[in-house]
Amino acid sequence: LIISAAGGHNLLMWGPPGTGKTMLARALPGILPPLSPEEALEVTRVYSVAGMLKAGEALMRRRPFRSPHHGVSSAGLIGGGSNPVPGEVSLAHLGVLFLDEMPEFGRGVLEGLRQPMEDGVVEIVRVMNRVKYPASFTLLAAINPCPCGYLGHPRRECKCSEKQISNYRQKMSGPILDRIDLFVNVASVEIDKLQGGNINGESSKLIRERVVMARDKQRERLFKTGLFTNSQMRNKQVKDLAKLLPEAEKVLRLASLKFDLSARAYFRLIKVARTIADLIGKEEIGTEEMYEALMYRQREK
Repeated sequence: LIISAAGGHNLLMWGPPGTGKTMLARALPGILPPLSPEEALEVTRVYSVAGMLKAGEALMRRRPFRSPHHGVSSAGLIGGGSNPVPGEVSLAHLGVLFLDEMPEFGRGVLEGLRQPMEDGVVEIVRVMNRVKYPASFTLLAAINPCPCGYLGHPRRECKCSEKQISNYRQKMSGPILDRIDLFVNVASVEIDKLQGGNINGESSKLIRERVVMARDKQRERLFKTGLFTNSQMRNKQVKDLAKLLPEAEKVLRLASLKFDLSARAYFRLIKVARTIADLIGKEEIGTEEMYEALMYRQREK
């Protein structure tokens, strides 16, 4: 979640029901940095067009967090109508779009995410007009491993057939999964750990400070490009601004051959590694950052 917040990277969490996927997702806004003045103007314009600015609110200060229901239509998610209005992807611009139980969304609705996830904009074409809305959002998705949710659970038995599991997973196409940077297994938590009183971890305030520092590094690096985060970089900018040490290049080359990575996955790996390096204050990407980025590419089997 820290890496996702720091670099704007798309994240998918999978695991059985009750492990805290939704809770984690809703905690993400607490570690996101505030909108910069330039970002605030962009977000405010979208909400103004949609007629969703609150009374007396001249400028939006908080990053959007949108969580549409899985019954949302394509027009509701992507935007549309006779007089095209922004959809959820544009209302989540420079913020987070959370899809809880992602396979429950219609396949056609999910496929509509491909263009905005790649280009950061949505183009809506109607007979009389054509409009473009910004849609550079961080996708945060949560899924169960199967329809009943208990495939691979240490204590609960999965009651799904192989066909049900296959149909469930096929709702998320390869091109959509290829646009996700981080895959994280959220395992079930033992009762004794839930009842334990000692939790040693960073507070949200300290984590947010680390995220803000990483974003500041990115803003300085990307100043001339008009971009804000590592995830928004195009391939040319990745080559120019995300320098890899020779050892890290070797790791990436071997991984590309072993896992038959697409060109999109190749560049997304570098962008994630760049964010990990930003979080620890490293100017160049080394093997440790590349190995960690590779670890997050491992999808559920």
